[in-house]
Amino acid sequence: MAVPSWLERLQAASKTALVQDGKRKIHYLFEDGKEMAEEYDVKTGQLVSRKWREKNTLGGSGQWQIEVGEPTSPLLGSLDLELIKESSSNPVFMRKDTLSSFQWRIRNLPYPKEVYSVSVEKEQRCCVIRTTNKKYYKKFSIPDLDRYQLPLDAAALSFTHANNTLIIMYQKPKEILAAEEQLQKELKKIKAANGDGDCKTQ
Repeated sequence: MAVPSWLERLQAASKTALVQDGKRKIHYLFEDGKEMAEEYDVKTGQLVSRKWREKNTLGGSGQWQIEVGEPTSPLLGSLDLELIKESSSNPVFMRKDTLSSFQWRIRNLPYPKEVYSVSVEKEQRCCVIRTTNKKYYKKFSIPDLDRYQLPLDAAALSFTHANNTLIIMYQKPKEILAAEEQLQKELKKIKAANGDGDCKTQ
């Protein structure tokens, strides 16, 4: 069975924890050199952000890639990035999970709800957003399902639209809910440093 393999990778990873600003920050270092950083809300246990980084071709640390959470804005003072930046009215796609579902928000989409359709492409292992007015099209995968090697289920997918934002929900399968619960128990065992002190390693 494939489900434990991702959990085993998480359990085998070197982990450090830090509690700061109401968030529990966990840093994972995997055997292959990849890094993952997660932040959880201390009160609710909800995942706030997850990002990945791997070594570049020269062996240095690459850029962080955000999987869950707010996209980072370009650093101020970097002139090249400031000169060519996206319009603030462009659609902004981001993932923001809840405890029971994976959730994506696409801001700056002003069209009414009936314009959108969201479907599952099982062969391509992705979800597709289409609009009848041909103004927006987006394919996105659910990395969590890929890591646990679980199939996509069209019945788990739903969406709503409010305040110029399209919100897409995918109910987490019971296998992922069980694995997340197990992982949370493990993460609570890691002694966390407070504030800006040194992280404690497991």
